[in-house]
Amino acid sequence: MVAIIDYGVGNLFSLQSSLKAVGAEAVVTADEKIIAAADRVILPGVGAFGDAAAKLRESGMADVVRREAAAGKPLLGICLGMQLMFDKGYEYGEHDGLGLIHGSVRPIAEAIPEGFKIPHIGWNALSFRKESPLFKYINDGDYVYFVHSYHAADCADSVTAVTEYGGELTASAANGNVFGCQFHPEKSGNTGLEILRAFNEL
Repeated sequence: MVAIIDYGVGNLFSLQSSLKAVGAEAVVTADEKIIAAADRVILPGVGAFGDAAAKLRESGMADVVRREAAAGKPLLGICLGMQLMFDKGYEYGEHDGLGLIHGSVRPIAEAIPEGFKIPHIGWNALSFRKESPLFKYINDGDYVYFVHSYHAADCADSVTAVTEYGGELTASAANGNVFGCQFHPEKSGNTGLEILRAFNEL
């Protein structure tokens, strides 16, 4: 079973539908016992880093996520959920993340030329940097769907794929059993479904 953590942030039910489409049993929950009993955990998220980090802490889910990661359970962060895996985020101030992947989350404006629209919205190709079990069913150059104004930086050792948007931006990262996708697999057509299928097999 895959537990999709509900802490008041994220497009939870389209993600649940996509997981069911690849044969996964998926439940949206904030129940610690259900999360503990799950085989895999997904942390979704949309919105601002600081607000989401505060909601994670206030709901008790920050400790739950850290505990499940420490236990070796496969954990996937999507979009803002991925960003929260990092040490710090610099969106409207400085905010602590979960510290599960080393690095920081910074404005993409620092990494791309002037004139490129922000947020970065649309389909962009993945360029693999390291082997990842999430990519077992997809190919280098496959397109996925992004919506973001911030990106993971200072994390070269953890980057598994990048995308090009005027400059090189982190598309996915990993640290052991902890995985992150800046893009939305649940909005990325068949490529996204195959990524979720691979995660469900971990």
